Amino acid sequence: MNLTSIASKFFLPRQRELERHFNEAEALQQNVLAHLLERAKDTEYGRKHLFSITKTYDDFARNNPVNTYEELKGDIDRMRQGELDVLWPGRVKWYAKSSGTTNDKSKFIPVSPEGLKRIHYQGGADVVAIYLQNNPRSRIFDGRALILGGSHAPNYNLPGSLVGDLSAILIENINPLVNLLRVPKKETALLSDFEVKRDRIAREAMNKNVTNLSGVPSWMLSVLNRVMELSGKQHLEEVWPNLEVFFHGGVAFTPYREQYQQLITSPKMHYMETYNASEGFFGLQNDPNDKSMMLMLDYDVFYEFQEMGTDNVVPLWGVEPGKNYAMLISTSCGLWRYMLGDTVMFTQTNPYKFIISGRTKYFINAFGEELIQDNAEQGLAYACQHTGAQVLEYTAAPVFMDAQAKCRHQWLIEFAKEPADLAQFAATLDRKLQELNSDYEAKRYKDITLQQLEVVVARKGLFNDWLKSRGKLGGQHKVPRLSNERKTIQELLAMNE
Repeated sequence: MNLTSIASKFFLPRQRELERHFNEAEALQQNVLAHLLERAKDTEYGRKHLFSITKTYDDFARNNPVNTYEELKGDIDRMRQGELDVLWPGRVKWYAKSSGTTNDKSKFIPVSPEGLKRIHYQGGADVVAIYLQNNPRSRIFDGRALILGGSHAPNYNLPGSLVGDLSAILIENINPLVNLLRVPKKETALLSDFEVKRDRIAREAMNKNVTNLSGVPSWMLSVLNRVMELSGKQHLEEVWPNLEVFFHGGVAFTPYREQYQQLITSPKMHYMETYNASEGFFGLQNDPNDKSMMLMLDYDVFYEFQEMGTDNVVPLWGVEPGKNYAMLISTSCGLWRYMLGDTVMFTQTNPYKFIISGRTKYFINAFGEELIQDNAEQGLAYACQHTGAQVLEYTAAPVFMDAQAKCRHQWLIEFAKEPADLAQFAATLDRKLQELNSDYEAKRYKDITLQQLEVVVARKGLFNDWLKSRGKLGGQHKVPRLSNERKTIQELLAMNE
């Protein structure tokens, strides 16, 4: 009997437990809210917001404001200085430095011991549980996991509190037994210089029996390309013949899918999307044939959703499929009715499944077109499919009015494979966006408000160079895909000359 067959037995109870997501969603979430309120009722925040006498969701919503990071920042700073019982009971030692913001300020997200165990690690365990359920012949535990993570940030540490990328915090606190099943070694995984780390990871991993990969698609692709350079092989399965799955998250997989399929041609390769962030682990792809993810309802996360363009906030049982919502979370890390910054769209209920439609800050609505990231990803995938192109990185922003009084969207794209005809690519993308988004289509009508979008080709490595110039190369750092103003794209265009 192989190691995976033995390990699989430990996941059976949880696999049965997860079936409650299909018909007990409201009860699961009500239990989570009651648990969080009970645990935090004697904190400073809990006393101020009447947690001890809060009995219903309506009470909770009435007594607690919606918070952005700025509203909680003062309390979080006090927690980092060592104060107890502020947003969550006791002292919180670890803080995840988040890059989920368009400005240069860092966000420090509290990561409590309960949050680690009952949100982040539970999410990782459930990914494996669902994968094994869908793939009973898996041999995932008979080899190593190549896990790509970030680093600690000691310059932000304070006495009694430590800062790092979430992935570094997870590596630092993980059960030591897990380190026997992973590569690279811990010291390499926590290096801050991504270029040095990329080479070391490739060298440490290439001669191991790697069966699974975990990480952000863009950074993982960079590491895998280095493995190919060092090995001299044509396809990744020649290096790792037992590779079977890539657990990915952090950025949309669509722009990278074709490149992975060219790199890994094995028919037994699987891909599984996860929705994990510094603030928590929220969803996973439970059906390989459905790109939407199942919302995880029995962790220490209580969800609310604000319909975009309105002040209307509803609990999970109040959402409607097909609407675009900003996600709010309350968690055992001390985030209360916290505006996450991501937008989601539900595809179904029972179980509640969704796609990430974008960011509350990442959209273009300069002319009433309301273009969201999901539109962009689908449009690019279509344009690539019809022109043979491959997109590596991109960003887009409005051109408000040029010298000819023309307005349009400007797309700066770094191609892994350029289209033979750039004009055809731009026209195809523009047509698909009109098909996907009726507001964009209306603004494009007869070129009256908006002209056809413009595509500018980025030089190789431009986006990496931009991230590096901001000290954000590697880890969980991401390029803003859509912006309602031109600051990001102008910085990139200046470096593209």
